[in-house]
Amino acid sequence: MAGLPGGTKLTWLGHAAFIVETDAGSRLLIDPWVMNNPMCPDDLKDPGDLDAILITHAHFDHIGDAVELAKQKSPGDVVAIKETAGWLESKGVANTVGMNLGGTVEVAGCKAHMVFAAHSCGIADGDQTIYGGSAAGYVLELEDGFRIYHAGDTAVFGDMQLIGRLLKPDVALLPIGDHFTMGPFSAAEAIRLLGVKTVVPMHFGTFPLLTGTPDDLRREASDIDGLEVMELAPGGSL
Repeated sequence: MAGLPGGTKLTWLGHAAFIVETDAGSRLLIDPWVMNNPMCPDDLKDPGDLDAILITHAHFDHIGDAVELAKQKSPGDVVAIKETAGWLESKGVANTVGMNLGGTVEVAGCKAHMVFAAHSCGIADGDQTIYGGSAAGYVLELEDGFRIYHAGDTAVFGDMQLIGRLLKPDVALLPIGDHFTMGPFSAAEAIRLLGVKTVVPMHFGTFPLLTGTPDDLRREASDIDGLEVMELAPGGSL
């Protein structure tokens, strides 16, 4: 079974939220929806100290606890697409880093490469929906060069092949739930395009509409030699 190098640890908090703990001791939270996330174990609803928060897009199930956690934990960087970062700043979040697709920023000793995601990005603010920029994913390049691709919410798209060719992720965190993202059939094609051999399914089972399962993904991707679908329980780690 595949693992991560050195002292690196990846913990799934349920849905699309992950904590990455690097060998050098940095702690990064991707898609901060934990306190009101029904899949997040109670002992992880407080994710602990954070050096950085990365947000793929501004739907509630990805950004829901960003403002509160950023104020509580005071991470060095809160990274998002430019428009979403501006909204966070308007809510009193400090240390926002607004970037855009194709860009790279250094956060907590790592490099965050922002990549395209085929999805929408509206911010629910009271009774209004505010433009949040483009949805995105990240290839997080750790201090030792190991690379974790968090796809965010996305459909499969042909340029995943470019992500694989240019950024060479070692592990891919892929949504499989269907309805709001790609399901297992399309996620299997994403794996083929990326050329990645280790995949962690996410964004499934949280709500009844999200019907895709890791077993469905294994069946759809059964032709891919050497593939490991790492099925984590919420709170589980690699």
